[in-house]
Amino acid sequence: MGNTLSIVRLALTEFLDNLQTFQTLQARIQRSPGLPLPNPTRSFWSYPPSPIATHVSQLPTHADFIVVGSGITGTSVVRRLLYSASAEGHNVRVVMLEARDVCSGATGRNGGHISPPLYHDYTSLKRDHGQAAAQKIIQLRLAHLEELRSVAEQEGILTESQWREVESVDVFYNSDMFEKAKRKVQTYKADLAFDAEHHEVYEAKEAIEKYRLAPDTLGCISSSAGAIHPYQFVTGILAKLLSRYPDRFSLCANTPCTSISPPTSSNPYYTLSTPRGTITTPHIIHATNGWASTLLEKLRGKIIPFRGNMSAQRPGQSLPIPGSNHTSHRSFVFYTRPIGYDYLTQLPTGEHELMLGGGFAQDGDEGYQAMANTDDTTYSTRTTTHLSGVLPRYFGEDNWGREGVPLEKGEGIWAEGRVKALWSGILGISVDLIPWVGRLPRVVSGRSEPPLSSVVKSEKEEGVHVSAAPGEWIAAGYSGEGMVHAWLSGKALADMVLGREAEGRLGEWFPDVMRVTEKRWKKAKAENLLDALDD
Repeated sequence: MGNTLSIVRLALTEFLDNLQTFQTLQARIQRSPGLPLPNPTRSFWSYPPSPIATHVSQLPTHADFIVVGSGITGTSVVRRLLYSASAEGHNVRVVMLEARDVCSGATGRNGGHISPPLYHDYTSLKRDHGQAAAQKIIQLRLAHLEELRSVAEQEGILTESQWREVESVDVFYNSDMFEKAKRKVQTYKADLAFDAEHHEVYEAKEAIEKYRLAPDTLGCISSSAGAIHPYQFVTGILAKLLSRYPDRFSLCANTPCTSISPPTSSNPYYTLSTPRGTITTPHIIHATNGWASTLLEKLRGKIIPFRGNMSAQRPGQSLPIPGSNHTSHRSFVFYTRPIGYDYLTQLPTGEHELMLGGGFAQDGDEGYQAMANTDDTTYSTRTTTHLSGVLPRYFGEDNWGREGVPLEKGEGIWAEGRVKALWSGILGISVDLIPWVGRLPRVVSGRSEPPLSSVVKSEKEEGVHVSAAPGEWIAAGYSGEGMVHAWLSGKALADMVLGREAEGRLGEWFPDVMRVTEKRWKKAKAENLLDALDD
C-alpha cells in the first residue's frame, strides 16, 4: 500500500491551513489505535483461508520469547529465533500472539509488491543521513527480492508463494514530474553504480508502444523488482514452523495481548494478559506495525496508523497475459499528479487478476479520514470508486478491450464484474519515514525491564546466556513499504534479541539509522512530515 506518503503530505497541508482540523488530527494521532476490529473487509489474498488461519496452540504460562503479531515481521522474527537457537542446540520456547486470524493485518492486505523505492527517495536519504547510510538503506531494500525467494525455496513454498521477478514501470503524465524523476535517476546511477544498469528511461512514443499505455503517457522509468502472494508466503512458513517445532513454537490466533505488566519483586518477568489467560516472558517483540502504540503509548505520534485501500480486478480481454518468461511479468506505478499514485501488479495464475491499490488524494478530506484510522471493517468509498474505474484509462480503451468475464460462474465469494473484491488494510507511517527497529528504551516502552537474572539461559551449558538482556523490542513503521523492509528488519531484530549481532554481521548490512534510540524518539514529530515529504 505504497500510496500513503503523498496522501499524508496532502492531508497535513490541508490541516495546517485549517487549525481546527489540524488540532482534531493531533488528537486522533495521540489516541490509542485499540485492538484490531473483528470482521475486517475480505482480502482477496486470504481466500481460501490457510489451514492454520485460526490455529490456537495451548497457551503456556511462560515463554522465552513472545512475538505479538503474525504478519511478515513476526514470522521473520520467529523463524530466525527458532533456527538460530536450534543450530546452537538450545531449546527455546517461542509464542506468537495474534489478535485476529493469522496474517489478517497489513501483510495479508497489501499489494503484493517487492518493488523498493530506489531513485525516488535516494536523494533525500542522502541529504538527511549521509551517502553511506542512504546506500545501506537502498541495499537493504534491494536485498529483499532475493531474500524472499531464498526463504520460500528453503521452506518448499516457492510455487504457492507465487514469488516472481517483474519489470517495475513508473508511468508519468506530468512533464515536471517526469523531468524531476529523470534527474533523480541520474543522481542514483552516479552514486550506486552496482544498480545503475537496472534503470531505463523511455520517452513518450517508445513508452506507449512498449508497455501498451494510454496516448497521453509522457514517459516511463523501468527497473527490476518482484512480486509475491504475501498471505501464502507467511502462512506457509508458519505452518512449516508449527510442524518442525511442535514443542517449542506456539501460535495463538484470536488471542490478543490486552495489556503488559512490568516485573515485580515477586515476578521477575513481564506479564502479558490475554482473554485466554496470562503468560510471562523476559522478552516481548512488538510486530504490530500500525497498531504498535496500542501497547506502547509513547509511540503515539511516532508511528501513525493509516488506512489504505486495495482491489482485485479482472483484466480487459485485450491486455496481454503474463507468460512463463519472467520478462512478461510487470508491475506499474501510475503518477498523474504531484500528490498520490496508484500501484498495480498482475497475478500469474487463475484469472490473472490485476491487484490495484492506492487511489489518488481525492478532493475533500480523504487524507484526513485515512490518518490514524484503524477501521479495516470498511473502506473509502471515494478512493475505491477511483480504483474501480481507472484501469482502462491508464492502458487506453483500445488496449483494454472488452471487459473480462469470470472463468467460472457463481463463485459466490467474489463479484462477477470487473472488480472482484475491494478491501482495506492498516499500515504504520513512521513520522521520520524510517522504520523503527531494535530494543525499546525504557522511556519509550514505559515499563522497567526484567532483571538480568531472568535472561534466557542454556539448558545444557551452565552460565551460558541464549539471549541479550531482557527487554521489549520492535520492528515497525514501514510507511507503506513493508515488503522491502519487514523481513530483513525482523531477521536483524531476532539477532539483536539473541545477542548475535556480531554473528549475524549486522554491522555490514543493517542501517543503524533504523535503530530505536531515545534521541531519535524525542526528535520524531508528526509535524515534521511536511518537510520530509516535500521531496
